[in-house]
Amino acid sequence: MRALQRTIFVGCAQLGLDNEARKALQLQVCGKSSMTDMTDDEMKAVIDRLRADGFNPKGKRKHPPAPRSDLRLVHVLWKALQDAGELDRPSREGLNAFIRKRFEDAWGTVPADIDMLRDADKIEAVIAALKAWMKRKSVPFDWARISR
Repeated sequence: MRALQRTIFVGCAQLGLDNEARKALQLQVCGKSSMTDMTDDEMKAVIDRLRADGFNPKGKRKHPPAPRSDLRLVHVLWKALQDAGELDRPSREGLNAFIRKRFEDAWGTVPADIDMLRDADKIEAVIAALKAWMKRKSVPFDWARISR
């Protein structure tokens, strides 16, 4: 039973559902908003619904989230450029190639992967370069959602 509950929590997290949305989904699927009141079959029905909505229980991230919030912002900005269609190589490798091309001469060396970067000034330089690119291309972005 606990394994089914964990799977529901993981599925909701993967789909971006908060507790209220999870309870509403459970209520819709089996008529109960609390998992403690649900049978195993009812929890399995919720999991089936999560799968139908795109949950992949075996879907693990290729890379864990960046270890620092400023590095996570770099990834968010890169994704915004990708969503705007501004990138030839929207992958993580493309981001690393951008950093090498843009900063290798100035820094001497760059790490193999952005998430290995630890110097706050260098991370800020990457953020500033991405912001400037977004501004040049008029890429919309809700800066109010970023608490920096």
